[in-house]
Amino acid sequence: MSSLLTNSAAMTALQTLSGTNKQMDTTQNRISTGYRVSDAADNAAYWSIATTMRSDNKALGAVQDALGLGAATVDVMYTALNSTVDVVSEIKAKVTAAAQPGVDRGKIQGEIDELQNQLQNIAASAVFNGENWLQFDSTDAGAAADREIVSSFTRTATGAVSLETTTVEITGTQLVDTGGANAGILDEDRSGTFTFAGASVTGTSLVDIDVNAAAADGDFSADMEVAVGLVDAVLSDITDAATNLGAIKNRIGLQQDFVSELKDSIDRGVGQLVDADMNAESTRLQALQTQQQLGIQALSIANGNSQNILSLFR
Repeated sequence: MSSLLTNSAAMTALQTLSGTNKQMDTTQNRISTGYRVSDAADNAAYWSIATTMRSDNKALGAVQDALGLGAATVDVMYTALNSTVDVVSEIKAKVTAAAQPGVDRGKIQGEIDELQNQLQNIAASAVFNGENWLQFDSTDAGAAADREIVSSFTRTATGAVSLETTTVEITGTQLVDTGGANAGILDEDRSGTFTFAGASVTGTSLVDIDVNAAAADGDFSADMEVAVGLVDAVLSDITDAATNLGAIKNRIGLQQDFVSELKDSIDRGVGQLVDADMNAESTRLQALQTQQQLGIQALSIANGNSQNILSLFR
Protein backbone atom coordinates (compact mmCIF):
# COMPACT_ATOMS: atom_id res chain seq x y z
CA MET A 1 0.00 0.00 0.00
CA SER A 2 1.29 3.45 -0.94
CA SER A 3 1.03 6.17 1.71
CA LEU A 4 1.96 9.84 1.89
CA LEU A 5 2.39 9.64 5.69
CA THR A 6 4.61 6.57 5.91
CA ASN A 7 7.21 5.70 3.28
CA SER A 8 8.11 2.14 4.27
CA ALA A 9 10.45 1.67 1.33
CA ALA A 10 12.43 4.79 2.23
CA MET A 11 12.64 3.73 5.88
CA THR A 12 13.94 0.29 4.90
CA ALA A 13 16.45 1.78 2.47
CA LEU A 14 17.62 4.24 5.14
CA GLN A 15 18.12 1.48 7.71
CA THR A 16 20.07 -0.58 5.20
CA LEU A 17 22.24 2.41 4.29
CA SER A 18 22.87 3.21 7.97
CA GLY A 19 23.97 -0.37 8.59
CA THR A 20 26.30 -0.23 5.61
CA ASN A 21 27.79 3.06 6.80
CA LYS A 22 28.39 1.59 10.26
CA GLN A 23 30.18 -1.41 8.78
CA MET A 24 32.25 0.95 6.64
CA ASP A 25 33.26 2.94 9.71
CA THR A 26 34.37 -0.27 11.45
CA THR A 27 36.31 -1.47 8.41
CA GLN A 28 37.97 1.91 7.83
CA ASN A 29 38.98 2.03 11.51
CA ARG A 30 40.56 -1.42 11.22
CA ILE A 31 42.46 -0.36 8.11
CA SER A 32 43.66 2.91 9.64
CA THR A 33 44.74 1.36 12.98
CA GLY A 34 45.75 -2.07 11.76
CA TYR A 35 43.72 -3.66 14.57
CA ARG A 36 40.47 -5.55 14.49
CA VAL A 37 40.39 -5.18 18.29
CA SER A 38 41.58 -1.66 19.07
CA ASP A 39 39.68 -1.11 22.33
CA ALA A 40 37.65 -2.99 24.91
CA ALA A 41 34.39 -2.31 23.05
CA ASP A 42 35.57 -4.42 20.11
CA ASN A 43 36.31 -7.53 22.19
CA ALA A 44 36.82 -7.09 25.93
CA ALA A 45 38.55 -10.45 26.50
CA TYR A 46 41.03 -10.16 23.63
CA TRP A 47 41.73 -6.49 24.40
CA SER A 48 42.49 -7.33 28.05
CA ILE A 49 44.87 -10.15 27.09
CA ALA A 50 46.61 -8.03 24.47
CA THR A 51 47.01 -5.07 26.83
CA THR A 52 48.55 -7.26 29.54
CA MET A 53 50.91 -8.99 27.12
CA ARG A 54 52.03 -5.68 25.61
CA SER A 55 52.81 -4.44 29.11
CA ASP A 56 54.79 -7.61 29.83
CA ASN A 57 56.67 -7.16 26.57
CA LYS A 58 57.72 -3.67 27.64
CA ALA A 59 59.00 -5.18 30.88
CA LEU A 60 60.93 -7.75 28.84
CA GLY A 61 62.37 -4.87 26.85
CA ALA A 62 63.69 -3.41 30.10
CA VAL A 63 65.11 -6.83 30.99
CA GLN A 64 66.79 -6.92 27.59
CA ASP A 65 68.41 -3.55 28.30
CA ALA A 66 69.56 -4.74 31.74
CA LEU A 67 71.04 -7.87 30.18
CA GLY A 68 72.85 -5.74 27.63
CA LEU A 69 74.35 -3.59 30.38
CA GLY A 70 75.27 -6.65 32.40
CA ALA A 71 76.79 -8.36 29.38
CA ALA A 72 78.92 -5.31 28.62
CA THR A 73 80.15 -5.12 32.22
CA VAL A 74 80.95 -8.82 32.37
CA ASP A 75 82.71 -8.62 29.02
CA VAL A 76 85.01 -5.84 30.25
CA MET A 77 85.91 -7.78 33.41
CA TYR A 78 86.33 -11.04 31.49
CA THR A 79 88.64 -9.37 28.97
CA ALA A 80 90.71 -7.87 31.79
CA LEU A 81 91.02 -11.24 33.53
CA ASN A 82 92.16 -12.87 30.30
CA SER A 83 94.80 -10.18 29.91
CA THR A 84 95.84 -10.79 33.51
CA VAL A 85 96.30 -14.49 32.79
CA ASP A 86 98.69 -13.63 29.97
CA VAL A 87 100.73 -11.24 32.15
CA VAL A 88 100.94 -13.67 35.09
CA SER A 89 102.06 -16.39 32.69
CA GLU A 90 104.87 -14.05 31.60
CA ILE A 91 105.85 -13.46 35.23
CA LYS A 92 105.92 -17.21 35.80
CA ALA A 93 108.26 -17.61 32.85
CA LYS A 94 110.53 -14.80 34.15
CA VAL A 95 110.70 -16.27 37.66
CA THR A 96 111.53 -19.67 36.18
CA ALA A 97 114.27 -18.09 34.07
CA ALA A 98 115.69 -16.33 37.14
CA ALA A 99 116.34 -19.70 38.76
CA GLN A 100 118.93 -20.52 36.10
CA PRO A 101 122.56 -19.94 37.14
CA GLY A 102 124.47 -17.15 35.46
CA VAL A 103 121.47 -15.04 34.41
CA ASP A 104 121.21 -11.31 35.08
CA ARG A 105 118.53 -11.35 37.74
CA GLY A 106 118.53 -7.57 37.95
CA LYS A 107 117.35 -7.28 34.37
CA ILE A 108 114.86 -10.07 34.86
CA GLN A 109 113.46 -8.29 37.91
CA GLY A 110 113.20 -5.09 35.86
CA GLU A 111 110.98 -6.97 33.42
CA ILE A 112 108.98 -8.45 36.29
CA ASP A 113 108.51 -4.96 37.76
CA GLU A 114 106.97 -3.78 34.50
CA LEU A 115 104.70 -6.81 34.39
CA GLN A 116 103.64 -6.21 38.00
CA ASN A 117 102.82 -2.59 37.11
CA GLN A 118 100.84 -3.83 34.13
CA LEU A 119 98.78 -6.05 36.41
CA GLN A 120 97.96 -3.04 38.58
CA ASN A 121 97.00 -1.03 35.50
CA ILE A 122 94.74 -3.78 34.19
CA ALA A 123 92.92 -4.04 37.51
CA ALA A 124 92.50 -0.26 37.77
CA SER A 125 91.36 0.16 34.16
CA ALA A 126 88.68 -2.54 34.15
CA VAL A 127 85.83 -0.07 34.62
CA PHE A 128 82.45 0.02 32.89
CA ASN A 129 79.60 2.31 33.89
CA GLY A 130 81.43 3.11 37.11
CA GLU A 131 81.77 -0.57 38.03
CA ASN A 132 85.10 -2.25 38.73
CA TRP A 133 84.88 -5.84 39.90
CA LEU A 134 88.65 -6.38 39.88
CA GLN A 135 89.82 -3.56 42.15
CA PHE A 136 87.87 -2.34 45.19
CA ASP A 137 87.93 -2.06 48.97
CA SER A 138 86.99 -5.45 50.43
CA THR A 139 86.10 -3.80 53.76
CA ASP A 140 83.43 -1.68 52.04
CA ALA A 141 80.25 -3.76 52.22
CA GLY A 142 78.70 -1.91 49.31
CA ALA A 143 81.70 -2.22 47.03
CA ALA A 144 82.23 -5.90 47.82
CA ALA A 145 78.56 -6.91 47.62
CA ASP A 146 77.40 -9.43 45.04
CA ARG A 147 76.17 -7.88 41.82
CA GLU A 148 72.67 -8.80 40.63
CA ILE A 149 71.91 -8.65 36.91
CA VAL A 150 68.19 -8.65 36.04
CA SER A 151 67.80 -11.58 33.67
CA SER A 152 64.09 -12.40 33.31
CA PHE A 153 60.51 -11.28 33.91
CA THR A 154 57.86 -13.93 34.54
CA ARG A 155 54.11 -14.00 35.12
CA THR A 156 52.51 -17.02 36.78
CA ALA A 157 49.14 -18.56 35.95
CA THR A 158 47.64 -16.63 38.87
CA GLY A 159 48.90 -13.33 37.47
CA ALA A 160 51.72 -12.82 39.97
CA VAL A 161 54.88 -11.32 38.47
CA SER A 162 58.49 -11.75 39.49
CA LEU A 163 61.98 -10.74 38.41
CA GLU A 164 64.87 -13.17 38.36
CA THR A 165 68.51 -12.17 38.55
CA THR A 166 71.93 -13.60 37.78
CA THR A 167 74.33 -13.24 40.70
CA VAL A 168 78.00 -12.36 40.25
CA GLU A 169 80.18 -12.85 43.34
CA ILE A 170 82.80 -10.19 42.71
CA THR A 171 84.85 -11.21 45.73
CA GLY A 172 85.93 -14.10 43.52
CA THR A 173 87.12 -11.77 40.75
CA GLN A 174 88.95 -9.25 42.96
CA LEU A 175 92.57 -8.82 41.90
CA VAL A 176 93.59 -5.84 44.03
CA ASP A 177 92.25 -4.79 47.43
CA THR A 178 92.39 -1.00 47.77
CA GLY A 179 91.39 -1.20 51.43
CA GLY A 180 94.67 -2.68 52.59
CA ALA A 181 93.22 -6.03 53.68
CA ASN A 182 95.11 -7.79 50.88
CA ALA A 183 92.05 -9.84 49.91
CA GLY A 184 92.73 -9.64 46.17
CA ILE A 185 94.20 -12.47 44.14
CA LEU A 186 97.28 -10.41 43.27
CA ASP A 187 97.98 -8.86 46.67
CA GLU A 188 96.93 -11.78 48.87
CA ASP A 189 99.64 -13.00 51.26
CA ARG A 190 100.49 -16.48 50.08
CA SER A 191 101.90 -19.27 52.21
CA GLY A 192 105.57 -19.45 51.35
CA THR A 193 108.91 -18.68 52.99
CA PHE A 194 111.61 -16.78 51.09
CA THR A 195 115.05 -15.50 52.05
CA PHE A 196 115.09 -11.90 50.84
CA ALA A 197 117.95 -9.52 51.73
CA GLY A 198 119.19 -11.89 54.40
CA ALA A 199 115.82 -12.12 56.13
CA SER A 200 113.25 -14.88 56.08
CA VAL A 201 109.92 -13.62 54.70
CA THR A 202 106.72 -15.65 54.94
CA GLY A 203 103.53 -15.12 52.96
CA THR A 204 104.56 -12.71 50.23
CA SER A 205 102.22 -11.84 47.35
CA LEU A 206 102.64 -11.82 43.59
CA VAL A 207 103.05 -8.05 43.43
CA ASP A 208 105.88 -8.26 46.01
CA ILE A 209 108.01 -10.93 44.37
CA ASP A 210 111.57 -9.71 43.82
CA VAL A 211 113.99 -12.27 42.42
CA ASN A 212 116.89 -9.82 42.67
CA ALA A 213 116.48 -9.33 46.42
CA ALA A 214 117.20 -12.92 47.35
CA ALA A 215 120.25 -13.03 49.55
CA ALA A 216 123.39 -14.71 48.36
CA ASP A 217 123.53 -16.63 51.61
CA GLY A 218 120.03 -18.00 51.10
CA ASP A 219 119.00 -21.09 49.20
CA PHE A 220 118.15 -19.25 46.00
CA SER A 221 117.06 -22.35 44.12
CA ALA A 222 114.60 -23.25 46.87
CA ASP A 223 113.35 -19.65 46.99
CA MET A 224 112.67 -19.64 43.26
CA GLU A 225 110.88 -22.96 43.51
CA VAL A 226 108.58 -21.48 46.14
CA ALA A 227 108.16 -18.32 44.03
CA VAL A 228 107.19 -20.33 40.95
CA GLY A 229 104.67 -22.22 43.07
CA LEU A 230 103.25 -18.93 44.34
CA VAL A 231 102.88 -17.54 40.82
CA ASP A 232 101.30 -20.80 39.70
CA ALA A 233 98.77 -20.60 42.56
CA VAL A 234 97.91 -17.03 41.55
CA LEU A 235 97.53 -18.12 37.94
CA SER A 236 95.21 -20.92 39.02
CA ASP A 237 93.02 -18.52 41.03
CA ILE A 238 92.80 -16.04 38.14
CA THR A 239 91.98 -18.86 35.73
CA ASP A 240 89.18 -20.02 38.03
CA ALA A 241 87.83 -16.46 38.25
CA ALA A 242 87.94 -16.08 34.46
CA THR A 243 86.24 -19.47 34.04
CA ASN A 244 83.39 -18.52 36.37
CA LEU A 245 82.98 -15.13 34.72
CA GLY A 246 83.08 -16.78 31.30
CA ALA A 247 80.26 -19.11 32.33
CA ILE A 248 78.19 -16.10 33.47
CA LYS A 249 79.01 -14.32 30.22
CA ASN A 250 77.76 -17.33 28.26
CA ARG A 251 74.60 -17.60 30.36
CA ILE A 252 73.80 -13.93 29.86
CA GLY A 253 74.27 -14.34 26.11
CA LEU A 254 71.86 -17.29 26.06
CA GLN A 255 69.35 -15.33 28.14
CA GLN A 256 69.62 -12.37 25.76
CA ASP A 257 68.77 -14.64 22.83
CA PHE A 258 65.88 -16.20 24.74
CA VAL A 259 64.37 -12.86 25.80
CA SER A 260 64.61 -11.58 22.23
CA GLU A 261 62.83 -14.68 20.89
CA LEU A 262 60.26 -14.51 23.70
CA LYS A 263 59.42 -10.89 22.87
CA ASP A 264 58.96 -11.81 19.22
CA SER A 265 56.69 -14.75 20.07
CA ILE A 266 54.55 -12.57 22.35
CA ASP A 267 54.23 -9.99 19.57
CA ARG A 268 53.09 -12.73 17.20
CA GLY A 269 50.60 -14.06 19.75
CA VAL A 270 49.11 -10.62 20.37
CA GLY A 271 48.92 -10.09 16.63
CA GLN A 272 46.88 -13.26 16.22
CA LEU A 273 44.37 -11.90 18.72
CA VAL A 274 43.96 -8.28 17.69
CA ASP A 275 45.59 -7.57 14.32
CA ALA A 276 43.37 -6.94 11.31
CA ASP A 277 43.70 -8.98 8.12
CA MET A 278 44.45 -6.08 5.79
CA ASN A 279 43.70 -8.07 2.62
CA ALA A 280 40.30 -9.13 3.93
CA GLU A 281 39.49 -5.65 5.26
CA SER A 282 40.46 -4.01 1.96
CA THR A 283 38.23 -6.39 0.03
CA ARG A 284 35.39 -5.83 2.51
CA LEU A 285 35.75 -2.05 2.16
CA GLN A 286 35.37 -2.22 -1.61
CA ALA A 287 32.24 -4.37 -1.23
CA LEU A 288 30.78 -1.98 1.35
CA GLN A 289 31.47 1.01 -0.89
CA THR A 290 29.47 -0.70 -3.62
CA GLN A 291 26.67 -1.47 -1.16
CA GLN A 292 26.71 2.15 -0.02
CA GLN A 293 26.27 3.42 -3.58
CA LEU A 294 23.41 0.99 -4.17
CA GLY A 295 21.82 1.98 -0.85
CA ILE A 296 21.94 5.66 -1.81
CA GLN A 297 20.27 4.87 -5.13
CA ALA A 298 17.62 2.72 -3.40
CA LEU A 299 16.88 5.52 -0.92
CA SER A 300 16.61 8.01 -3.76
CA ILE A 301 14.14 5.75 -5.57
CA ALA A 302 12.11 5.17 -2.40
CA ASN A 303 11.92 8.91 -1.72
CA GLY A 304 10.61 9.38 -5.28
CA ASN A 305 7.55 7.23 -4.53
CA SER A 306 5.80 10.11 -2.76
CA GLN A 307 6.30 12.36 -5.78
CA ASN A 308 4.82 9.65 -7.97
CA ILE A 309 1.69 9.54 -5.80
CA LEU A 310 1.30 13.32 -6.01
CA SER A 311 1.54 13.17 -9.76
CA LEU A 312 -1.63 11.04 -9.82
CA PHE A 313 -3.63 14.05 -8.52
CA ARG A 314 -2.45 16.52 -11.12
